Amino acid sequence: MPNTESAKKRVRQNAKRNALNNWRKRQVKDQVKAFLTAVHDRDVKTAESEFRKTAAVLDKVASTSTLHKNTASRRKSRLHKRLKALQGAATGALQGAATGATK
Repeated sequence: MPNTESAKKRVRQNAKRNALNNWRKRQVKDQVKAFLTAVHDRDVKTAESEFRKTAAVLDKVASTSTLHKNTASRRKSRLHKRLKALQGAATGALQGAATGATK
């Protein structure tokens, strides 16, 4: 238990910051999950729009002290790699269907 006024204030500030940081991290997790669901469903259009939203949320959270900017950049890079793989698979399937080739 904090005894001094300043220690009591620090407890209040820490609780407030902790709640805000947890909310921000939850926003990131929810958005990443929406993107990964779209990738899993192989829905290219939805995945592209969800990736843009995810990148925006990551950038917004990285501008605070909740998430380091390099961590956000790394996550965006890994998610973008998944998006490109999905787009490549979709393009390959379209090209294969156009030429009549089967894989």
